[in-house]
Amino acid sequence: MTCVLPKLFSARRDTHDDSIRVVPSGTTLLEPLQQRYTTMRLVIGSDHAGWTLKKTVIEHVRSLGHEVVDAGSFDEKPVDFPDIARAVAQKVTSGEAERGIMVCGTGVGASIAANKMKGIRAAVCHDVHSAHQSVEHDDVNVMCIGAQIVGPWLAQDLISSYLEATFSTDEDFRRRVEKLHAMDAEG
Repeated sequence: MTCVLPKLFSARRDTHDDSIRVVPSGTTLLEPLQQRYTTMRLVIGSDHAGWTLKKTVIEHVRSLGHEVVDAGSFDEKPVDFPDIARAVAQKVTSGEAERGIMVCGTGVGASIAANKMKGIRAAVCHDVHSAHQSVEHDDVNVMCIGAQIVGPWLAQDLISSYLEATFSTDEDFRRRVEKLHAMDAEG
């Protein structure tokens, strides 16, 4: 099967497991993944629909050298996603974690709930471009993914893209995010 990639991305063979990965152009998979990231403390939460994928998410984040704070859920028993989103958001806004990751069925409910919390900019990310651009352009601090939408392999690529990204210094993006802060303050 042949796949045409936008110029912003290229396919690279991961020398560690011989898989093919789609990565932002200009990056390489030749160096260990941990060396491409600044170590962060992340809070990760899921509802019961995302609980199984959350295990993969935590393992991947730790394999990249990051610290994980687990906000639940801790088993497949039904929980209300707003409760977990609140716990994730509180750890981000308090500074206990630099960023958060929420895993629920589609990512949508978690995103809605997290965005109700002052200081949170959450986004549903089911493609690699959105995962990094949401941070680069919008300073997203909580990424939400749907366990019923993405599988473990794509989830790992989304997380790597999200964690590697940094907020742009471009004044247009900074100005727009300042307007989001003002809207947040207005209530």
